[in-house]
Amino acid sequence: MSVQAGIWNLDGQPANREFLARISQCIAEYGPDGEKTYFDGPVGMLYRPFHTTVESRVERQPHVSNKGKVLTWDGRLDNRNELIPQLWNDLTDDRTDVAIVAGAFERWGTDCFAKLTGDWALGIWNPNENELILARDYIGIRHLFYYPRPQRTIWCSHLAPLALCGDQFTLCDEYIAGYLTFYPDAHLTAYREIHSVPPGKFIRIHNGETTLNTYWTFNCRLKTRYKTDAEYEEHYRHLFRQAVCRRLRTDSPILAELSGGLDSSSIVCMADDILGKAIAETPSMDTFSFWDNKEPDDDDFLFFAKVEEKRGRIGHHAELRGLGDTLSFEYPQFVASPGFGERQELKAARLEKMKLGKYRVVLSGIGGDEFLGQVLDPSIQMADLLVQFRLGALARYLKAWSLLSRRPLIQLLSRTLIMLLPTSIRSRLTQAARKESWINETFARKHRLCTYRLQAADGSYFWLPSARDSMQTHAALARQMTHTRPSTEETRYPYLDQTLIEFLTSIPTDQLLRPGERRSLVRRALKNFVPPEILARHRKAGTGRCFALALEKHWASLKSVVSAPLTSPLGYVNQAEFEAAIIAARDGHVSENILRLLKTLSLELWLREAIARRVISVQIAVPKTISENIAQCAIQ
Repeated sequence: MSVQAGIWNLDGQPANREFLARISQCIAEYGPDGEKTYFDGPVGMLYRPFHTTVESRVERQPHVSNKGKVLTWDGRLDNRNELIPQLWNDLTDDRTDVAIVAGAFERWGTDCFAKLTGDWALGIWNPNENELILARDYIGIRHLFYYPRPQRTIWCSHLAPLALCGDQFTLCDEYIAGYLTFYPDAHLTAYREIHSVPPGKFIRIHNGETTLNTYWTFNCRLKTRYKTDAEYEEHYRHLFRQAVCRRLRTDSPILAELSGGLDSSSIVCMADDILGKAIAETPSMDTFSFWDNKEPDDDDFLFFAKVEEKRGRIGHHAELRGLGDTLSFEYPQFVASPGFGERQELKAARLEKMKLGKYRVVLSGIGGDEFLGQVLDPSIQMADLLVQFRLGALARYLKAWSLLSRRPLIQLLSRTLIMLLPTSIRSRLTQAARKESWINETFARKHRLCTYRLQAADGSYFWLPSARDSMQTHAALARQMTHTRPSTEETRYPYLDQTLIEFLTSIPTDQLLRPGERRSLVRRALKNFVPPEILARHRKAGTGRCFALALEKHWASLKSVVSAPLTSPLGYVNQAEFEAAIIAARDGHVSENILRLLKTLSLELWLREAIARRVISVQIAVPKTISENIAQCAIQ
């Protein structure tokens, strides 16, 4: 993904070229294909490209439109062929994505954002109106952060340059609350003073005022209804093919993640079908798979081999050995947000393959579980039936799910009734909403962590439970995308295609989930594309042993951290319970809460590093060891 940044001095002082040069140096590895800048008095803009398409190689950014507006565009415009005829009189010979977007903005103003389909983030400086506009796509796959001050606004597609601008920042407790549950809200960062442009919205800074505007919202009124299953299946195949094809638009080879699960296997098989018909731009696609034989239930190898057999090609493989280096507990470079990210062995193995094959684009199956019915709660489906007074259908579903889950009818009915209650009440009655023992009770109550645990999103109480659930799913994935760690590759997500998601959230839930058959639609629709062994697979193996090995191997350096965590005096965790939970995990007692426990540990390590680098200021006594680190960072 290309990177963009800018500075606007609201007091009229000339933009600091050296400051923008430091930002450029900080993000150079993410935009390795050169550097272009634009300066006009108090405004300076930076663009570092990461070329993945033929058109991107001839773009001129920052782009100056016919009427003098200056744009930086980090994105892939999926509906460019639809927009070009509409903008024929506004375009010159330039048919690059950024030129099309500039023409759309000149024609429709900010209304154009709703017409842009794809993954994108956009910055627009309008010198005639003396205003800055920052916008992101509907689910936030591309990032854009901004730091507004009375005299100056800085923006960048990476958070680190803003955090390292020389100011000291305040921890955002609301962000921490979201981080300790799932992901923070999409407008938050770890710093109270720095913000993320929310997905589906745009920021306008004009006359010293910053306003937030919405151009896309979840529409519960969208309904797609057919008479037969076959019609739903045909529609899904068409949109899924389109979603994959859109992400094959690149002039370099593609590396597709292949775990052997239904999501990644479907992407690979559909992409092969598209490539076989020579209707994709990419010259080739290879797969990347990994497994860990030391994980007791890891059987991915048996399944991704079936896809390779169907392809007639062996992909890149990485055997992870789980020797205790899964997690990195040190920060050789500044990291702007807490979080361990993916396994270190996996990251290193994939990076090696990326360099070897000169891949720039990776296909990921994220979003399939959430939107295709794998994680859909049957109680939501039955709550719909209850609200609609379809009591006969409700009785049939209760009986079917009771037999499959071996739970009493009355228990399933009570769970269904709970789904109709307000979130604040559900959080007291649902096991999944309960906080972990190491989270401070006062902090959890103040920030409503139990409610947040349900991933609740705003929506009308009069919506069907399934509509509220779809909105919550979209909001959860928008949070996840916003807080994804920076990468030197461009990851594309077919299951997060806007057109596909709007279809999946508009169809009846019984197309996605049927008693005993999760992901019903995709299993039916792709039966002639995906190997039957994959279609019959219902659950992938989890991991956990590698985390215990990592904690054990590095315990000498972690012991002092967990015995006196800074997060305890800050009011985030209970020290005794946190230490006990870490020790239990180190000793091999891996609970279902292991990922949240590791997130808490990462928060502690990151916080120490941020304080040592004087990025964050806290009002507590800092232990001596951290004070020594501060001095060391100052010397460096």
